[in-house]
Amino acid sequence: MPGQDTESQLSRRKFIGLSSAAAAALGIAPLSSGATTFPEDTSSPDDYYAKLGVAKIINAAGTYTYLTAACMPPQVQRAVAQAALHPVRLKDLQLAAGEYLAKKLHCEAAMVTSGASAALTLATAACIASTNGARPQDIPEDVNRMKNEVVVQKAHRYEYDHAMLLCGVRIKEVVTLEDYKQALGPNTVMTNFFNAAEPGPDGAQIDRETWLRVAHEHGVPCHNDAAADMPPIENLWKYTGMGFDLVCFSGGKGIRGPQNAGLLLGKKHFIDLAVANNNPNSDAVGRGMKVAKEQIVGMVAAVDWLLEQSDEKNQAEYMRLTNVIADAVKNVPTMKSTVFMPPIANHVPHLLLSYDATVVGITPQQVQDKLRSQTPSIELNPATGNSSRGIPSDENTIVISTWMLQPGEAEIVGRSLRAVLTMKHT
Repeated sequence: MPGQDTESQLSRRKFIGLSSAAAAALGIAPLSSGATTFPEDTSSPDDYYAKLGVAKIINAAGTYTYLTAACMPPQVQRAVAQAALHPVRLKDLQLAAGEYLAKKLHCEAAMVTSGASAALTLATAACIASTNGARPQDIPEDVNRMKNEVVVQKAHRYEYDHAMLLCGVRIKEVVTLEDYKQALGPNTVMTNFFNAAEPGPDGAQIDRETWLRVAHEHGVPCHNDAAADMPPIENLWKYTGMGFDLVCFSGGKGIRGPQNAGLLLGKKHFIDLAVANNNPNSDAVGRGMKVAKEQIVGMVAAVDWLLEQSDEKNQAEYMRLTNVIADAVKNVPTMKSTVFMPPIANHVPHLLLSYDATVVGITPQQVQDKLRSQTPSIELNPATGNSSRGIPSDENTIVISTWMLQPGEAEIVGRSLRAVLTMKHT
């Protein structure tokens, strides 16, 4: 059985141990136990993208998971590499990292997760456990026999509902404030607020403050999905400071940590229950959401790096890069450029390049395809050439986000755009 030593394995280990002791007494080299040590490697690292034949891209789109999100700053890369050199007890590391992050981010408790989606699953498990007194091994198998409802605004339904459904909950939709008050009943375990969904005629009708107040009036904990809501840096403590019981952030977006990491912040009672439902606990819904020592250390290092940054300086640099690209295409016939700053999620400059495709001879989506197929391959924002939630684009608009560009890449994007937009099209 896994985890059990056979008699032959025990005999072999005993033999090696006795042989090694005898060898030491005689002053000769001990028998090898099969362990591997790694001498210091001073060579240049292999380029495994090249070895695997995977094309590197210029990311003029943003922190999208399918584009591997952000690149880690050098000090975070160094922290990850150093963590890889030494084993530790994972639970000790998780506990120490959580305590450190909670102090840095002005909340009761914190934990590193394997991404914002995993944080949402663990938040849901924590709320189920809190309401029902459920054990980790009860989730999700026995949840259908428990209090198991999560209340969400209809405008806040999204693909990440799956992260909650993994725990076996039922989602109840509400639209109006009266709907919301009536939905909060004896079977409610949690509410989920999608932070980027702004109130409006086609959006959410219940604002953030009202949503939180009403839930707490009914004794229901609130989770806030703020996955992409950094910058500004203060958001990392703004929503826990408002009173949200749990708040999740992606680690690999604006925080610039490892892509497969995230943060769950909030009240200690709920974070403790989330930890109980997380790896390395085997009989838990979070067992497969493994966050390794490298990712835990990387997230701590990323937060340290982030707190040394200035929102003002960063935004000024993003605007400088945006202007480089806008200037490169300003003489394209009918071209109009504007800058849009999303109010919450991905709160960075987005360059909107609008033009008459019948005059220029190529549509924004055709431009996107040409840039994607060239070398170096350039990815534009997915709102290019279509309407998109959160970005005012249409079929005549190219959308570019510059905050993931590396040094010198804004110039390449500008030149490539100008070349494609000014070439003769048949």
